[in-house]
Amino acid sequence: MDLKEAFKLALQSLWANKLRTVLTLLGVMIGVASVIAVVTLVNGANAYVDQKLNTFGSDVFTVSKQPTAITSFEDYTKFQKRKNVQVDAYRWLVEQCHKCALIGVQQTTRGTVKFSTESVTDVALRGWTSGMPVLNNLDIAQGRTFTQSEEDHSAHVAIIGTDIQENLLKSEDPIGKEIRVDGVPYTVVGVGAKQGKTLGQSQDNWVAVPLPAFQRSYGLQKSVTIFLKARGGSGLAMQDAMEETRVLMRAFRHDIPGSDDDFNLDQNDAFATIMKQITGWFAAIAIPAAGISLVVGGIVIMNIMLVSVTERTREIGIRKALGARKKDVMAQFIIESALMSLVGGIIGVFGGVLVAYGVTIVAGFPANVAIWSILVGLFVSTVTGIFFGVYPARKAADLDPIVALRSDM
Repeated sequence: MDLKEAFKLALQSLWANKLRTVLTLLGVMIGVASVIAVVTLVNGANAYVDQKLNTFGSDVFTVSKQPTAITSFEDYTKFQKRKNVQVDAYRWLVEQCHKCALIGVQQTTRGTVKFSTESVTDVALRGWTSGMPVLNNLDIAQGRTFTQSEEDHSAHVAIIGTDIQENLLKSEDPIGKEIRVDGVPYTVVGVGAKQGKTLGQSQDNWVAVPLPAFQRSYGLQKSVTIFLKARGGSGLAMQDAMEETRVLMRAFRHDIPGSDDDFNLDQNDAFATIMKQITGWFAAIAIPAAGISLVVGGIVIMNIMLVSVTERTREIGIRKALGARKKDVMAQFIIESALMSLVGGIIGVFGGVLVAYGVTIVAGFPANVAIWSILVGLFVSTVTGIFFGVYPARKAADLDPIVALRSDM
């Protein structure tokens, strides 16, 4: 029996028992779909982290009271005991850091923004120095950024994100319009370029005002984040600038020699690295769990193939009486089992991709289909069918043709 005939017989057998075939494949379909969905979402998250979270240039780093991401309550408690980073530290670095090309400050809170009778709540409010758009790698789509004079004189001017423009100002030209930020009037002078969403959260729902004006409304006591751009680009220049900044900050904050820093230096990829670790842990847990579904699906396939062998005992006997060899019978049942599992794998691939993109549509979580994951899913499902089909195939091949022909089945 040639391979083509074996595939034809296998397809006929599967088609003759459509409902049983579908029910048999559920385990394989769920397992493959789970793997594809997890890999697709993890790849999408990692790609999106690289694209969106690395918003600063490769030569920009920050000084702050605590790290961008905290992974334990003990660390959180330790960092909260630190002194706040204040604007006077920024002024000190501006004067003393010779390996820094540009330095800026950001202070944040959340509040309400109004225009006319419309309002938007839970807006990210930012107090910026004039160089922050450059340090944040932010393009100004309309208008302009702050001037140094506006910063020095606490001018009530604002740069807004596109969500504020679309939700509040709508079709009106935003430049020159007056908005109220927690009741304080500001004149819009610029609109930031659209940044989209990161892990389902909009990055365009913000308003930035000059830092002195921001601190008049929200106080001077909150900790700030200092952004620094290394002179001479990334690589060694970056490390030199960070080391100089560390020395200057320790001197400014009177850290005891030999003690830990009581501030944090972060490069732009710090949060990205943590996010990739989290997605890696997620994949490490979810993929083995999906593998259990494949094993269960394989066991179901083996049981159904054993039932099929019992149901087709006379057919096997007739084939062997007509000259079919053991390897022909084995090939027929192994191909049938592998084909059944492959079909489940194909359905699982489509199901996994649909689930991943469904999560993207509903929750805004990014998805990125990896071709290798599809190929691996199909390969694993086929191997599962072959592995669990060997025992039923061997049992069918070992049947005595005389005993098989006498069967009443």
